[in-house]
Amino acid sequence: MYNDSKQQSGAVFQMILDTHQESDHVQAQRTTSWEASEQEGQLAVDVAQDDTDVLIVSTLAGAMSDKLEVYVHNDLLTIRGQRQSPLSPNTEFFHQECFWGKFSRTIVLPVDVKGDLAQAEYKNGVLTVRIPKLSVHRKVPITIVED
Repeated sequence: MYNDSKQQSGAVFQMILDTHQESDHVQAQRTTSWEASEQEGQLAVDVAQDDTDVLIVSTLAGAMSDKLEVYVHNDLLTIRGQRQSPLSPNTEFFHQECFWGKFSRTIVLPVDVKGDLAQAEYKNGVLTVRIPKLSVHRKVPITIVED
């Protein structure tokens, strides 16, 4: 059963990686559609676990904490926010790699979690989200009633 679970979570992570790698291609296609006026950046995230929690870490340099939103819904985690460029809108770039503006990322969590107990910390441009895992392997005693 452990191997099945490991294979399933490996498939989920591969799906996340495939989605992330395809995002450049999808973003290029969007620029020709009606959505081109409002581009949205995507975040890089690390997803890990310890004995009790699922941990999500993302670098959000330049984002203001009052512009960040973090949501957990069932097995999905969504991070949204906005980065404001420190440069004037009239600045002419020689080269630009940083994304400024709205961003979001939704990921499928690899295990069941207790979303209502999630905690987030934003410090030095790094967002860390801790979500307690839902324990499905605990023993529940069942009382036997005799007639």
